[in-house]
Amino acid sequence: MTDEPHTDIETPPPPGLLNLSDGDRQRLGEALRELLAAGSINGMETAKSGIYHWCRQYFDWLREAAAMVGLEVALLHEERLIQAVPQFAAMRLKLRQDATLVWLALWYAGDVRWRDDGQDQAFLTVSELLGLIQDQLLPDAAGQFSRGRLRDILRQAERFNLIRFESADPFEESGIEVLPAIRRIIPFRDLAQWSEDSAAFRKADTEAVAEADETEVTP
Repeated sequence: MTDEPHTDIETPPPPGLLNLSDGDRQRLGEALRELLAAGSINGMETAKSGIYHWCRQYFDWLREAAAMVGLEVALLHEERLIQAVPQFAAMRLKLRQDATLVWLALWYAGDVRWRDDGQDQAFLTVSELLGLIQDQLLPDAAGQFSRGRLRDILRQAERFNLIRFESADPFEESGIEVLPAIRRIIPFRDLAQWSEDSAAFRKADTEAVAEADETEVTP
């Protein structure tokens, strides 16, 4: 009996990006455009379900293509979400001060409910959000938001899949669910780090007000 030489059965690798079919190329382009526009793909949305499942199946292609344009992508199975985080400052979202306040407060609300209270979901109303901003960030800020502006800020957060927002009448009773994705967009390690940043934010705001007052009385 003679020993046969052992040969490994080689499985051909999946086609590279240059060899994609026209259909897959269109799907990949659709996924990249969605990630660049909204920062994530939410598989819970009926309109996004198809592209979400394609991305799950061909995640290596998506990750490789996203890296070429400066995005790091994560596949979050439990949340049915594909999230992109820009790797270059020029690609990051630049928020106005009022939007920054709201997003900081949303992060805080989620962290308290998930970490401190042990809840699986983080719900609050617009009224509770405004109270949180006043108590934890800037005492005079809550009264500076018009309903229209605050609604726009919340809709923007919803578009990036950071919250779910359900408008109601009166507006202050509108419902907000903070989603775990906000922890990767605003990546504080813990509440202590958030407190340090919010203190710096309050200090910067106080100094800006003082400078404005000085400017007004200067001859």
